[in-house]
Amino acid sequence: MDVTIRVLNEAMNGITPTRNFNILYIIIDCIFLAIFLAFLIWKKRYATLIFALFGGVLYTIVDYCGFYLWAGSRTVSIDGVEQGPLNTFLVLLWMSMSYGITNFAFIWVLIAKDKYAKYWILMIISWWLIAPSIAELGGEATIETYRTTGKYHGIMGIFLVVSYLILIFLLLRAKKPFVNVITLFLIGFFVQFSWEFSLLINGIRPMNEESIRTLLVNSCLETNLGMPAIYGIYYAFNRKFNEDLSRKVAQVV
Repeated sequence: MDVTIRVLNEAMNGITPTRNFNILYIIIDCIFLAIFLAFLIWKKRYATLIFALFGGVLYTIVDYCGFYLWAGSRTVSIDGVEQGPLNTFLVLLWMSMSYGITNFAFIWVLIAKDKYAKYWILMIISWWLIAPSIAELGGEATIETYRTTGKYHGIMGIFLVVSYLILIFLLLRAKKPFVNVITLFLIGFFVQFSWEFSLLINGIRPMNEESIRTLLVNSCLETNLGMPAIYGIYYAFNRKFNEDLSRKVAQVV
């Protein structure tokens, strides 16, 4: 079945996040990721580095094993031809590592209140906004990915509600609040919104009748469902280790 027809059919049944790009976009993005990670190493942001790489691996597992193999909701096409498992994996590997690394680094530096957070965030958002314009030098966007969400957005919504209810329960039990839950939610929203918006205004994600709904629903849901767990990881790590992975010295009372 023609890929365009399939996209239109799926759009009738719910949110269908779609991306269109070319090979130059992949190449320059890989270069940026290498530079970004090198900057983290230079400034001894080892915890941020590890968490960012963890995010990339996690996104790859979710996207390929979850969305593609299990749900059958992810499709990759090149020059209008739907690709098999190998090429699909290679495209999703880059895409998942790219957004996993940048998203998780973005989240970590905000939660940790890194003194260089403004520089890391400027690098990431600027790249999301500018990279597509540079990639236009590579010609037509011949690679397309899309996924339907009807099979799992409901499950993700339940997971989000349960995870935040658990966090709120822990906060109500605690003698002193250990995190501002509204701030945590806003971080999750802002991170997802930033790159969803960048995709949309640059034409990587096509503008259609579902665009605004996709932007807002994904921003509220897809990163935020993991924010309580992410904070739990940060909280457990921060009790014993510094950003450079050195152990914290116990304070004598």
